[in-house]
Amino acid sequence: MLRLRMVRSLLFLCLLPALYSGLPTPAGAQEATDPFLWLEDVEGSRAMEWVLARNAETRAALKALPDYERMYRNTLDLLTSGDRIAYPTMRGEWIYNFWTDAERPRGVYRRTSWDAYLSGNPTWETVLDVDALAEAEGQPWAFHGLNCLLPEERLCLVSLSPGGSDADEVREFDLERKAFVPGGFHVPVSKNSVAWVDENTLLVSHNLDEARNTTSGYSAAVRRWTRGTPLEQAPVIAEANRDDMAMWLGTQETADGARVMVMRFITIFDTEYRILDGERLVPIDIPSDAQLSMVGDRMVLHLISDWTVGGETFAAGSVVSTGLGDYLAGRRNIETVVVPGARSTINGVAATRDYLLINELTEVQGHLFRYWRDASQGWLKEEIPAPPMGSVGIGATSVHHNRFFFTYSSFIQPSTLYLAEEDGSVRTVKSLPAQFDAAGLIVEQFQAVSKDGTRVPYFVVHPRDMVLDGTNPTLQYGYGGFQISSTPSYLGAQGKGWVENGGVYVLANIRGGGEFGPDWWKAALKENRQRAYDDFIAVSEDLIARKITSPEHLGIMGGSNGGLLVGATMTQRPDLYNAVVIQVPLLDMRRYHTLLAGASWMAEYGDPDKPEEWEYIRKYSPYQNMKADVHYPKPFIFTTTRDDRVHPGHARKMAALMLSQGHDLYYFENVEGGHGAGVTPEQQAESLALWLAYLHQQLGPTRPVS
Repeated sequence: MLRLRMVRSLLFLCLLPALYSGLPTPAGAQEATDPFLWLEDVEGSRAMEWVLARNAETRAALKALPDYERMYRNTLDLLTSGDRIAYPTMRGEWIYNFWTDAERPRGVYRRTSWDAYLSGNPTWETVLDVDALAEAEGQPWAFHGLNCLLPEERLCLVSLSPGGSDADEVREFDLERKAFVPGGFHVPVSKNSVAWVDENTLLVSHNLDEARNTTSGYSAAVRRWTRGTPLEQAPVIAEANRDDMAMWLGTQETADGARVMVMRFITIFDTEYRILDGERLVPIDIPSDAQLSMVGDRMVLHLISDWTVGGETFAAGSVVSTGLGDYLAGRRNIETVVVPGARSTINGVAATRDYLLINELTEVQGHLFRYWRDASQGWLKEEIPAPPMGSVGIGATSVHHNRFFFTYSSFIQPSTLYLAEEDGSVRTVKSLPAQFDAAGLIVEQFQAVSKDGTRVPYFVVHPRDMVLDGTNPTLQYGYGGFQISSTPSYLGAQGKGWVENGGVYVLANIRGGGEFGPDWWKAALKENRQRAYDDFIAVSEDLIARKITSPEHLGIMGGSNGGLLVGATMTQRPDLYNAVVIQVPLLDMRRYHTLLAGASWMAEYGDPDKPEEWEYIRKYSPYQNMKADVHYPKPFIFTTTRDDRVHPGHARKMAALMLSQGHDLYYFENVEGGHGAGVTPEQQAESLALWLAYLHQQLGPTRPVS
């Protein structure tokens, strides 16, 4: 399938309402009056002095709590355990894996044979030692994967990020020699995209100069780069408009060999596809919001909107297919593969040599189907067996055979890796050992009724003997954006630090996500964003009404767009919560589109420079709605200095504003990690242990599961 490392994340804040008086505010006026604008200077000395002071305060307070050290050690042990699943990548006759542990916190890229891997006790051969590279070069490198020249997959382009940011440096690497290619291709650090054309030619989308960047901070140009020539002299073969999101590249392996796709992302949801044919770029005339895949010589489209073509209308949410060659020749012989039901959606598509693999959600529970095309009967299918109340994930696949890996996990059942063989049989490869005691836990699914009457499902993980007296410490998590589905997954370190001790965990499947197809997502777009917050609040109120918990014992958590969710919910209903974990968030929705990749998210939130759109954005923007005379729960606000997707200024400014108004909070900023919790296991363990200790402090003691 077409593999894209596209940026689809959110972060949100709230601004001083006194500065805006509830009216649309020009960006220039905000810059003149926002007293915390200086915190947007990511590595400025004044800003970093403020960050380090807040970090010291938070560490001193939370590390002194009796639960912290135990949680840190437990989490670090889990993150570095040798019993973890080594998730595979197939490359030729080898199985590859990227692995971190206590001795190699930045990781090693390694390989083993198929037989050794399936034996359960493989001997691994190191291909690239990132820790050794970081030490030798004095750079905190984070490994972001590699892109290999098909079909041989010997020459590869390795992406290395300084500190875990989205921006990568790309270097040519020889998998056989296990070494970088002397004088090979080298792309300097940027938010780049690269694709092989042949052994001596690349297509590159790179931030070479400001004039050819988009307002979202990505490259607007694709260059054809020949080995041995300067990158800056490579001719531009395709360009986007400055207000588009980006030019991006991908390689799709088809029945006719590798095909390079050049993609103009008009918005984060709308793409113009072209396929490289020799020196020409041939347009693929499909709906801009359709998601494209390939199986053999057939193009597969997951439709986000209704599509009328050849006199027939294909429904939004369905998967259709046609021959790529026929389609490019103008023939429109479209076939329906699957039309999901009203409470179902497509959650992933992949391919083997002959099979189309489709991950389908029904009532937010995962099902995996294998489809194949019969010349006389059309598309046929069979379901791959998996337990209920969990998530099924498509793992490693190859277009050279029909073997593929897939996973299953639930909140309380450890992840298991399976291999589907050529003959259709399925075998267990490895199950993750239990990371917490789930013997006394059960999972239930309930529904809340939102403000407009919509039924909103949510999962509850709780002790079997839970008493419905409103005193159970409860953590409610949500996301609700960008058509991303929130599905059950093994709780791991959260299970060890929270539910094992009697804490209740809740996953809310609110609108804005993709749990029930495109309409569920579109219901909370732009001017309807408040519906996502109404849904989340409705789940909280339902938990309280069922006496599972009460405001004194209820906390909420979300990251990125989920950080905006919990920031907005905190400002709208502070009476419902006693803890709020705000992770790598968007919070200042007046300036979000001017910071890093923020402009690319206007298709989701709207344009705050348009008065009519700012009118609805300002009503929920957390930074703008924070008030000095309101009692808020004491939040834990977390971000990373190296997050070059959602600007750390969102979290910093929100914390500074709250402190200036006399509110209490915890603030922590990891100096590495990009749009996440850290690069090394130690950094990740510290971040998680800090907010777990905070939750125990705020929501009361948990009771051991009996």
